[in-house]
Amino acid sequence: MATDKLQRPVVITGGARRIGLALARHFLARGQAVILSYRNSWPALEQLRQDGACCLEADFSSDSGILDFAARVAQRADGLRAIIHNASSWQAETPDVAPQETLKQMLQIHVHAPYLLNLQLGSLLCGYGQGASDIIHFTDYVVERGSDKHIAYAASKAALDNLTRSFARKYAPQVKVNAIAPSLILFNDDDDEEYRRRALDKSLMKIAPGEQEIILLIDYLLQSRYVTGRTHAVDGGRPLR
Repeated sequence: MATDKLQRPVVITGGARRIGLALARHFLARGQAVILSYRNSWPALEQLRQDGACCLEADFSSDSGILDFAARVAQRADGLRAIIHNASSWQAETPDVAPQETLKQMLQIHVHAPYLLNLQLGSLLCGYGQGASDIIHFTDYVVERGSDKHIAYAASKAALDNLTRSFARKYAPQVKVNAIAPSLILFNDDDDEEYRRRALDKSLMKIAPGEQEIILLIDYLLQSRYVTGRTHAVDGGRPLR
């Protein structure tokens, strides 16, 4: 089996749609091996497999599911180039779900999963030289601002933001650990015109720039040998409005 192992793949959680999918396609087009996780079947998965991605179904709603995914990644790679924690859930507080359950679910996906995966797979990132491997967390613009409608979500992303600095200290100097805090990168297909207008008005730049903005930043972070422990805002100047 050792001969079948991928050569330092990039691991992308939630890699079958939106930003995760764009990243997977980007790396595959460059000849970079990719392992991605997905929870639900998406139309893009078959093409990703044909293009060479290792697509692993995974359920991060339990710690056992997270650890199982880590074990399967370790079976397929002797070393890793990067772990990109893209898997996320934007769950609001609602009357039909107990608040403690909402908080539990947000912490599970945004804190338990990155924390356990970084610890379980950290050794696969090490041993390649100074700053030669990366961990990237996706946080959110609301980490600094808070959110009255997504309180548990914002709190869990804030915890992930803090994990960025802790893991940067733990794995330096071999692994760089950074966070990306986006806001309004792209719309959903079913977002109506009024919602889009109001959302665009919240930023200085007045656009939803698309996945390429994230791809460019990740390429920069992977190429750097010095930048670590920082959160990089991709928000169109929204805090200045």
